[in-house]
Amino acid sequence: MKRFHVHLHVDDLNRSIGFYSQLFAAQPARVEGDYAKWMLEDPPVNFAISTRGNKPGIDHLGIQTDDAEELAVLKARAEAADMALLDEGTTTCCYARSEKHWITDPQGVAWEHFHTLGNIPVFNEAAPAANSTAACCAPTRGKPVGVAVKSASSCC
Repeated sequence: MKRFHVHLHVDDLNRSIGFYSQLFAAQPARVEGDYAKWMLEDPPVNFAISTRGNKPGIDHLGIQTDDAEELAVLKARAEAADMALLDEGTTTCCYARSEKHWITDPQGVAWEHFHTLGNIPVFNEAAPAANSTAACCAPTRGKPVGVAVKSASSCC
């Protein structure tokens, strides 16, 4: 099964947790000092918020897969559509270790395709970056992947 993923940047994490907990009639599955995530079943969505990002609003969208085979199908679709791909392979971000790649839609919205391999205790395991408020290495909004993306060193 695939699950839709939405990651929003918020200014006030606690207020947003309260709002979305009421909206979804569910408490987050994970809460950290800068992050919260709901794993909803109806509809199936991985909804995450964090205080990391440039401005409030949608940081990125995505599709989470249950296994590597589903992820390979999504990658093949993106490549067949002549979409430039940023393949991160196995990486860490958003308190998880994942296999992932990124694409950017024609409007410049970053899409993440990923398969979560396990949880980690920190937002990411990379060395602290100059832009430590950045979310999960999403390509720069408005720029197609492969044209201008955040480098791995500025990730998360």
